[in-house]
Amino acid sequence: MAFRAVLSASRNHCLHGLVLAGALILTLEPAPVWAFGFDDVAEKAKGLAAEKFGAPASNLPAEFGEMKFADYQQIRFRQDKAYWSDKKTPFKLSFYHQGMHFNTPVKINEVAGNKVAEIPYDPTRFDFGGLKFDRNATRNLGYAGFRVLYPINGAGKRDEITTFLGASYFRVVGKGQAYGLSARGLAIDTAQPAGEEFPRFREFWIEQPKPQDKHLTIFALLDSPRATGAYRFVLHPGRDAVVDVQSRLFLRDKVGKLGLAPLTSMFLFGGNQPPAQPNYRPELHDSSGLQIHAGDDEWIWRPLNNPKHLSVSSYRVENPKGFGLLQRGREFSRYEDLDDRYDLRPSAWVEPQGDWGPGSVELVEIPTPDETNDNIVAFWSPASQPEPGQPLDLSYRLHWTRDEPGLHDRDSAWVEQTLRAAGDVKQKNLIRQPDGSTALVVDFEGPALKKLPPDAPLAPQIGVDGNAEVKENSLRYNPATKGWRLMLRVSVKDPKKPTEMRVALVNGKKTLTETWSYQLPANE
Repeated sequence: MAFRAVLSASRNHCLHGLVLAGALILTLEPAPVWAFGFDDVAEKAKGLAAEKFGAPASNLPAEFGEMKFADYQQIRFRQDKAYWSDKKTPFKLSFYHQGMHFNTPVKINEVAGNKVAEIPYDPTRFDFGGLKFDRNATRNLGYAGFRVLYPINGAGKRDEITTFLGASYFRVVGKGQAYGLSARGLAIDTAQPAGEEFPRFREFWIEQPKPQDKHLTIFALLDSPRATGAYRFVLHPGRDAVVDVQSRLFLRDKVGKLGLAPLTSMFLFGGNQPPAQPNYRPELHDSSGLQIHAGDDEWIWRPLNNPKHLSVSSYRVENPKGFGLLQRGREFSRYEDLDDRYDLRPSAWVEPQGDWGPGSVELVEIPTPDETNDNIVAFWSPASQPEPGQPLDLSYRLHWTRDEPGLHDRDSAWVEQTLRAAGDVKQKNLIRQPDGSTALVVDFEGPALKKLPPDAPLAPQIGVDGNAEVKENSLRYNPATKGWRLMLRVSVKDPKKPTEMRVALVNGKKTLTETWSYQLPANE
């Protein structure tokens, strides 16, 4: 998976309206005639797909190719050398230097009106710290990726809001957010026996924005042994950042699992899976769960796990209305981390544009011993793949937000947290005796519950697979949150197998909440 230390660089109606308001700018100037556009990238991708894949060769000298992470960190971009510093546009660009496992350059071009030109590598843009190396050996290197700078947190600042670095990974933040999970252009054969294939963006074209522009357009050409692709990213900075994505893919050959609109995150431990060793941080994760808004309007919440064995969960959905990896719970006390600020890391929500047809939202959970590795992947997998050489078009909007309740309908309810502990039974002497079961606490909150009286006739609809038995369940009104708390005690039959559970709260025949879909991992 991605080396995170290096990469650290229903619908939301209000958010949608703000984005449109920011994007529709009245101007008396004629629209520019660009020399380059999406169709040009698509033609390049189509041509590549007809050719045999050529793996890029490293051009790094030994001192850069064998570089340790601490040395790579010494290479810093000089902010006074930011691209477009001489322009009045609020957008600026900075670049990542090659080094370590970023051993092949990506070509970065500027589109300015009717001209397209490569942005040449310039070593004077970097401060190399105390590194000792032959300057002549690096003069023909290139850039490993780039960052987008924009004054999101204050006028005149150059805040880093977007980064493209490594394979097809990119990350985005809005106002007051800290980098967390990543998006990707494409995932191929994730968690498949033959091993994952990592497509890479080999070339970019970035439109030079005008001074009044509040958006930035980026084109990218993707390449891998079995796929090519053309991408158009339109970045809208704001309190919550939005990226409009248009893509066209071409397969060179069949793949086992095609992952579209993929998201990659990290989950080490949390309330539903406490740390094995004492830790002053109660939770440590970039995302706490997978949320799905299905085409039939069902909402599903799946808390994440750090399993002992690879785990793949699949949710069949036709024409999904959205899915994403969310960081629910914004209180600092949940994380207690002053350095990494997990409470400020955004959720990423994929909002499909148009009908995506039948397929499934896939969740992959990979064991990890620490927070330096991404171990969570979520993506859309279509029910059928295009034939090699035939285009597959997909468009979606990516929201990077800290307003998780705003993703829901105005009159709904959701799972705020899931807690887990050893199950026990109260004895006649009032002492609780562990009985080998697992206790789960699920807190439901939201407008649909707040308007109900404490004695409302709510009931849980509980579904458990054949590997477990519900020994006890209790649903109570929670006056602290004006929601409801469900307490379950579950006895697992075979601990070597995972156990699947589903719960939703109903009032008569009306479902009031999203569906809590939980997997109790094996060997826990």
